[in-house]
Amino acid sequence: MIYLGIFLFKILEDSLTTLRLIVVNNGKKAFGAILQFICTIIWVILTGSVLINFTKDPFKIVAFAFGGLVGSFLGSVLEERIALGTNLVIIKTKKFLSLSHKFKYFIITIDKYFFIFIIIPRRKMKKITRYIHNIDNEAFIMAQKIKLF
Repeated sequence: MIYLGIFLFKILEDSLTTLRLIVVNNGKKAFGAILQFICTIIWVILTGSVLINFTKDPFKIVAFAFGGLVGSFLGSVLEERIALGTNLVIIKTKKFLSLSHKFKYFIITIDKYFFIFIIIPRRKMKKITRYIHNIDNEAFIMAQKIKLF
């Protein structure tokens, strides 16, 4: 039972640490500080329980390490799902795309190509990518995370 507890709490700690990095990176410093406080409490209790008699019970270390592995993976999945932030999307296409007025965008034409620059919330990347490829499956799409001021 102790191994399962170590494993689950390590997953929780690593997932919350990843979430903290995301929110701080997106300017939510106070929320990030609260998450760091929670992560630190979990880490101290968890590490303390692993270190007690770890030479007689090395499976605690294995549970801790395996929880770190799974927690790191789940944190990455969580980061993709939350998708905070803003992207600048640059599209090179031969077809004119009609875009929603909800987006901030502008279009430049060079030779026979349209270069479309769109500022969108990161969480809408999959939707806009599908839309563009449905119109022009040969369109070149590039995205860069940006910070708006």
